[in-house]
Amino acid sequence: MKSVLNKEMSLHGEFIPVQSKEQVWANLAMIAVIIFWGISYVSIKVAVIEVPPITMALIRFAIASLMLGIMIRRVEPQSKLDKLDLPKMILGGIFGITLYFIFENIGVKFSTATNASLIVSVVPIITILLDVLFFHSKLSFLKLLGVFVAIWGSYLAVTANGKLELNSAHFLGNLLMICAMMSWAFFTMVNKSLQKKYSGLFLTTYQTIFGTLFFIPLSLLEYKDWHMFSLTALANILFLAVFCSFAGYLFYTYALKRLDVALTTIYLNLIPVVGVISGYLILNEHVLPIQLVGGLITLLAIVIINLELAALRRRRVS
Repeated sequence: MKSVLNKEMSLHGEFIPVQSKEQVWANLAMIAVIIFWGISYVSIKVAVIEVPPITMALIRFAIASLMLGIMIRRVEPQSKLDKLDLPKMILGGIFGITLYFIFENIGVKFSTATNASLIVSVVPIITILLDVLFFHSKLSFLKLLGVFVAIWGSYLAVTANGKLELNSAHFLGNLLMICAMMSWAFFTMVNKSLQKKYSGLFLTTYQTIFGTLFFIPLSLLEYKDWHMFSLTALANILFLAVFCSFAGYLFYTYALKRLDVALTTIYLNLIPVVGVISGYLILNEHVLPIQLVGGLITLLAIVIINLELAALRRRRVS
């Protein structure tokens, strides 16, 4: 009877959905993701000083591809890619790996860490609008409220004077970061059409491999800048490969399959907050009180979206 109802007894004697446990793990996975990806801005900033942006991405994702390939052979040896899904899988690799990290690495190099982090807040608007257009998702009042609260919080968290620097180098970097966010939004949409058919590990592995292959010819454009780099640069590239690309993508695809697309994109707004904190702890950058307030406001947005999801689960159970 319990399996039919898909419920279990709580300590207080009431029935709660089994799905809620998956929601908890998915939320924890997203917390790990924002920590890894928030710190990644510091690692990218340090690494691109010595290693050209596209070459750095190639090294990073070649390592990640090897790790993912070994894991999927052991965990899912029988999994196969449907030939009909090959174009979508390649597109996911291009949008989520190749284009995104070319734009981001070069963008971070030219822009400031603050501006680059601020532009991450564009993701929820783009992704939710694409979700409505292509998948006909409902755009509720709470979802809209959560998005705009998150954008406001992210804005406060990453800027002190309310202005973006628009000189030539910074403007180019900001523009490239916007392109990166658009690539990520399309990557999220492509994955949504595949996530019911394939595991998160399978999607991450194949899209990482495809994305890495496209880095190879593009990295040749930087061959004049190739030279030996320090152990510090290597350590940062390894962190990016192991924690941000390997573990981070696994956790993200796991959460994306179990959480509403609006909630996962709201979580991404905490990346600038982590970036500010890691910049303070690692690079001794100054953190203003208003930036901490912005982080709390962004947390409020996540609570708003979670409340809506909890209400939807209760209605489905009843």
